[in-house]
Amino acid sequence: MAESTAQRTSGAVAAFRQPDPRMLAEIAAGLSAPQKELPPKYFYDHRGSELFEEITRLPEYYPTRTERGLLDTWMARLIPRLGIRSLIELGAGSAEKSRVILSAIRNAGAAGLYVPIDVSASFLSETAMRLRRDYPGLKVDPVVADIADDFSPPSAIPRPALFAFLGGTSGNFYPPAAIRLLGRVRAAMGANDRFLMGVDLRKDIGRIEAAYNDSQGITAAFNKNMLLVLNRELGSDFDPDSFEHRAFYETVTHRIEMHLVSTVEQEVRVPGVGLTHFEEGESVRTEISCKHDRASVAELFGAAGLKIEDWRPDPNALFALVTGVEA
Repeated sequence: MAESTAQRTSGAVAAFRQPDPRMLAEIAAGLSAPQKELPPKYFYDHRGSELFEEITRLPEYYPTRTERGLLDTWMARLIPRLGIRSLIELGAGSAEKSRVILSAIRNAGAAGLYVPIDVSASFLSETAMRLRRDYPGLKVDPVVADIADDFSPPSAIPRPALFAFLGGTSGNFYPPAAIRLLGRVRAAMGANDRFLMGVDLRKDIGRIEAAYNDSQGITAAFNKNMLLVLNRELGSDFDPDSFEHRAFYETVTHRIEMHLVSTVEQEVRVPGVGLTHFEEGESVRTEISCKHDRASVAELFGAAGLKIEDWRPDPNALFALVTGVEA
């Protein structure tokens, strides 16, 4: 099932095109940092998005099913009470959990507008097509964008609207970047709109680490897929077989860190960047996932001009849904 290094290299060369200057600059900066780092948005080509969907179904990965249970319990009451008519979702992916919200909007009598925002154009197109089929009358207006940058929802949004950021994805941003993102959401919100965020909570470290080191190796494949994305997009010559997946909990900053660790001393060439040297055992960080409690979320919200309206953890305090309004 796995292709050889020669096949990967051949495919990367065949598909290589002129790289995006911004991407090249980000990779150059990350690989030259004292702790090498790659932006996690480059996980999400079509294959990476598929792998992440597999991760969400793994027995070790509690966030998705726990958040889905909270949505099932709460949305049927919250949506009609607020009169929500539109859903704008950051990092929408397959929008499977979003269907709970869309069904609640439909059941409340609104035809509704759904604006999924995601970085993977092909995956987003498939998501939009399925939703139009399954929700007749629902207007689906997808936006291909990197949510870390400025994003522009459609100007004509039926109000009140719900801006959603599910899956604990806010934890993938360092706090200053998370505050900037939440600030942009707050600026896009109208007077009666709400912000809904999924939050992965602080808990037993073993439980958290197991979610990022699954026994089937799907997370490892997801992590290494980023190297294939860079080979294809930049013409680099990363060999995924010479890196191994590592994920661990960092107790001072309350976050998971995902790394790719070089198993040999090697040099990697990225056209436009040059050679990057890796010592054996040296890593490149590919993702962080900050874990929160109510106080840390209130701090993020406050810095972005929001305040917590409602806090809903699951009974086992693994995950929480939180709604916010303008402060």
